[in-house]
Amino acid sequence: MILFNIPLFILSFIFMGKRFGVRSIFGMLCTSFFADFLSFTSLYKLGFIKDLAPYTFQLNGKIFYAMLGPEDIYLSAITGSVLLGLGLRIIFRFRGSTGGTDIPVAFLKQKTGISIGMGYWVVESLIIMTIGIVFKDLKLIIWGYVNLFITTKITDLASEGLPYVKGVYVISDKTDDIKEKIYDKIRRGVTFIKSEGGYTDKEFNMLFCAMNRRQVAILRDIVKDIDPTAFVLLTDVSDVMGYGFRSRNIDLAEKD
Repeated sequence: MILFNIPLFILSFIFMGKRFGVRSIFGMLCTSFFADFLSFTSLYKLGFIKDLAPYTFQLNGKIFYAMLGPEDIYLSAITGSVLLGLGLRIIFRFRGSTGGTDIPVAFLKQKTGISIGMGYWVVESLIIMTIGIVFKDLKLIIWGYVNLFITTKITDLASEGLPYVKGVYVISDKTDDIKEKIYDKIRRGVTFIKSEGGYTDKEFNMLFCAMNRRQVAILRDIVKDIDPTAFVLLTDVSDVMGYGFRSRNIDLAEKD
């Protein structure tokens, strides 16, 4: 693991900063240590497990130790992927990594702005396809993508949370009245966008406002009371930066 990680650590120091590189080395060493320390044989020798029989399985003439047997591959894939996604969230939240593919994923995240999950999708796809071709086993590719799909979704969900902001567009002849009510009831700023009707060629102000999901119901009541014929468009906002909102983005840049 150390030999494979050396070139990646060098890149992390160059492109991601000294602090990220140091944390990556620390994360890799901890991962290597606990992978062995938390094995069933180690836990048995240390007395944490009294009997290995419930965790002993045999496959293709080889004995191995695991929480779930080969017949529970579905549960193993789901559980392992969920735990991995949650672990990656903790690692990246504190601007670190465990080495390996974490480093190119962090690089893609920082330089391109894509989500952590999407970064893993790009990097791990290359690995999964290579392994499937080398071992000539289609099942490895299928299960690899099942694991990858769950892990990336959990990582993004745990890292950035669900989108909590809605973008609202309102087309109405009474946008001024709606604006005042938004100020009074929701206490959100609004923006007027100069627009023109495609059919009528009539110029008007289209109102735009960003707000929390829980405030959308209040807005609906406001628009319904003032102008029941208004055209309202609601859209999810993946991220927002500015006064009154908390960005979902994880910044992996070097901090002073």
